[in-house]
Amino acid sequence: MLGYPSIRRYSFMSHPLCSVGGMSSDNPIGADNQQETKDLDVGLDPWWVVGFVDGEGCFSVAIHRNERNARRTGGWQLTPVFQVYQHEKELKLLDRVCSFFGTGSVVPKGGGSSVLTYRVSSLVALRDYLLPFFERYRPIVKGPDFDLFAKIVRSMLNKEHLEPDGFNRLVHLAYAMNAHGKQRKRPIDDVLQGSSETIRQAPQ
Repeated sequence: MLGYPSIRRYSFMSHPLCSVGGMSSDNPIGADNQQETKDLDVGLDPWWVVGFVDGEGCFSVAIHRNERNARRTGGWQLTPVFQVYQHEKELKLLDRVCSFFGTGSVVPKGGGSSVLTYRVSSLVALRDYLLPFFERYRPIVKGPDFDLFAKIVRSMLNKEHLEPDGFNRLVHLAYAMNAHGKQRKRPIDDVLQGSSETIRQAPQ
């Protein structure tokens, strides 16, 4: 894990919208959290943040079944997520990263784990807050994954995933990320098989 940075007075976003404990990333932080954030001195060196993300972060696209709300994509839902992991004792550090980007939330990883996750999953927040930063300050280790991640986010905002060809293309991009999908539970054919026909038959 990277050590704490030598602080430089820098903040990427001037109006933080991050939250702690699983609250919606669309809601501004409360007065108590605002005071805590002020006390933390959130100015961080952007290149330190990039190094921190290279070591502890992840650009990923979750693919899971959602028969009710994803009929137009054959029952499959694509969810781009940016995450940074730390032990719960490093909560204040994740708070600083959250405030630096000005969006997202810090939540428990789940399952009784002592790990916390700073995460951003809103497509609009990813487009407006995360993509511009990492395009200006490109990750070294995670750079190739970020490039694919950015393409997927922007394509989904353009609704390209709702068409058969666009959906298949984005699934292929997602499976090319993170060591070519070696940790995914499903082979890509399980997602693609029959999805095009299902999308064509789905009500508009």
